Amino acid sequence: MSERQQTGHHPAVGPDYLVAGRYRLQAKLGGGGMGTVWLAHDKLLDRDVAIKQITSTTGLGTEAATRLRNRVLHEGRTAAKLSHHHAIAMYDVALDGGEPWLVMEHLPSRSLAQALTVVDAIPPFEVAQIGTQVADALSEAHAVGILHRDIKPGNILIADRGRHVGTVKISDFGIARAKGENDEPDGVITGTPAYLAPEVARGDDPTEASDVFSLGATLYTAVEGQPPFGIDTDSHALLERVARAEIIAPQRADFLTEPLLHMLEPDPARRPTMAQARDELAAAAATNADYLLGAPIHEATGNVPHWALRSAIGRSRPRPAPTLVADTRPATHVGFDRNWTATPPRAMPQRISAPGRTRDTQTNLLHMTLVAGVLVAVIVAIVAVVLALS
Repeated sequence: MSERQQTGHHPAVGPDYLVAGRYRLQAKLGGGGMGTVWLAHDKLLDRDVAIKQITSTTGLGTEAATRLRNRVLHEGRTAAKLSHHHAIAMYDVALDGGEPWLVMEHLPSRSLAQALTVVDAIPPFEVAQIGTQVADALSEAHAVGILHRDIKPGNILIADRGRHVGTVKISDFGIARAKGENDEPDGVITGTPAYLAPEVARGDDPTEASDVFSLGATLYTAVEGQPPFGIDTDSHALLERVARAEIIAPQRADFLTEPLLHMLEPDPARRPTMAQARDELAAAAATNADYLLGAPIHEATGNVPHWALRSAIGRSRPRPAPTLVADTRPATHVGFDRNWTATPPRAMPQRISAPGRTRDTQTNLLHMTLVAGVLVAVIVAIVAVVLALS
């Protein structure tokens, strides 16, 4: 029973509010056009969850409210079909006083969008890991008939503390649809303009290929420091550039350039499938997907990057990390371990200065040699004089 039913009135939703008699709200995690996300505690199973308050039915007519509730229930069931290590799990759809709430796995984390406030850009090897893991989850989603439709940096989470630190998961299937479903009114485009596929910006229905484009645009943003269509406060102007597929040529992507441009093909028929994109991203990083899946995000040294750690919050943005050019093949690892680090990768031969004599050392040695030579000559001369006198 909800607090609304227990008390007969409508208490304000906030910390300590009990949803559906089971989920105790603790703190607001974020919010957007699709609703507000809260950290909550599941009293029944004694665990923390993320719970999303979908746009309220208050003020809606009976028919519209029923349609919204049915839509949320349907979306919850659709998202619950996906069970993947790199996707946030859907646990429940709770009705609280007639209001629908989505109950999801809680991952103590930061989003990729938040990480990009700590650094200007993320090195290609680390972006390849993010892309490989997210693409694997989305490939599974596509296999069970689910389209995400809103892939963007804000919906990719990286665990920033705890035993799963460095774990990457795709989140927010809140506007996901089963393939072939589209109940949006004519002329309404759902998604985030900077990461939309050109065909979606032109009004076509989303497909698996448009999810591939959106993931490519998200990874491009991570490695380049800005979206492929640039930044514009005028959403209409931005949407026009997206529709024309006017992509800014990548400058920092290095070995990721080819797989990213393949994902960002203007023609959806020329894009890879999500599974192919996963394999191309892994291959570009001089490894394969099996090396990257299930392992925490790590630098070439095996450490979790500083931008992914909780302690990095509030730091000033440093200069972008240098592009990796070595063969950065991490060790195979299955599952998670608090103390796990990857075996250092097999690096390409590097030009290393051998330990030797410096210019100053060589000069000193030459000076000492000359002095010694003079002393020897003087001694020899003295001995010669003594012998001559004797």
